[in-house]
Amino acid sequence: MVSKISAGVSVTVEVFYQPSFSVPINNEFMFAYRITIENHNNFSIRLLSRHWSIFDSNGENREVEGEGVVGTQPFINTGEQFQYTSGCSLRTEMGKMHGVYKMENQNNKQTFNVQIPPFEMIAPSKFN
Repeated sequence: MVSKISAGVSVTVEVFYQPSFSVPINNEFMFAYRITIENHNNFSIRLLSRHWSIFDSNGENREVEGEGVVGTQPFINTGEQFQYTSGCSLRTEMGKMHGVYKMENQNNKQTFNVQIPPFEMIAPSKFN
């Protein structure tokens, strides 16, 4: 588990290898990640969009952008949190992700960025 606080918002990431959705013989490795976003600011925020940088250990890099997360643009009040689970497939047993959320201050409608800390995705077979 990794955590980071930026712009008054805490982002915590937990990663889970998904063996039942992975086919190692075909170089398909599926990972789920659970993200908890907690608002420590004295104003409510709304998550507008996300940008991910995804790296496979074979040197392949992907960029993924989109509105909101898992089909929603959640509002997060002061002292509250929002949690969601999503996934990422890799072509190798190891990889890394990091990113940025674009948030909106609900008091003044100004946008700001919140860093998503880098986290590793490693299939258990890589530990043997």
